[in-house]
Amino acid sequence: MESSEMTEEETVPNRSQKMAGTVNWGTATVIGVFAGLFYGGSKEAAASVSKDAEVMLKLGSTPDKREQYRLMRDAMEKRFIRVTRGSIVGGIRLGMFTAAFYGLQNLLAEKRGVHDVYNVVGAGSATAATFGLIMPGSLQWRARNVMLGSALGAAVCFPLGWLHLKLVEKANEGTGTTDGNEVKGGVGAAIERLEGHLNKADVKST
Repeated sequence: MESSEMTEEETVPNRSQKMAGTVNWGTATVIGVFAGLFYGGSKEAAASVSKDAEVMLKLGSTPDKREQYRLMRDAMEKRFIRVTRGSIVGGIRLGMFTAAFYGLQNLLAEKRGVHDVYNVVGAGSATAATFGLIMPGSLQWRARNVMLGSALGAAVCFPLGWLHLKLVEKANEGTGTTDGNEVKGGVGAAIERLEGHLNKADVKST
């Protein structure tokens, strides 16, 4: 029995503890995809307002009911296609950006052995530069986007990363204080029980 238990304990993998401040890559990617879907769809829906006004003008100048019905149906179909395409494109873009950013951030934290603001800055700068490189345009335009994206990514991610890590530190301090109080309460209860047993023993001996 003891050997089987030891074997089971040895086969359990030693999973590395998650560093404070790191974000789950999969959860962040899913949130980014849904946020991109909402943003892209709402953007296309807002842009369709002017085109809907043009359709309404055509309806007012068309006396035929069948023609009016056809115009309304075509307008609704085109609007649905535009909103759907905008949602899909927005979800893919923001999902890819979020996945790349948090993937690089967690990779830097794992390689360096510490999670600090420099990981956030490096991930933001590299992700923005990469997306600037794959944007359509000439080679000079892409080089300009790479430099601009790298600088903007670092400038935006530095204060956000610093604020995020400070909030995590405050949260961990609060958790540590609470755990300490709970431990003290358990130790105090054990001491009180021990004193009660000793008092009972003294009473019986007398």
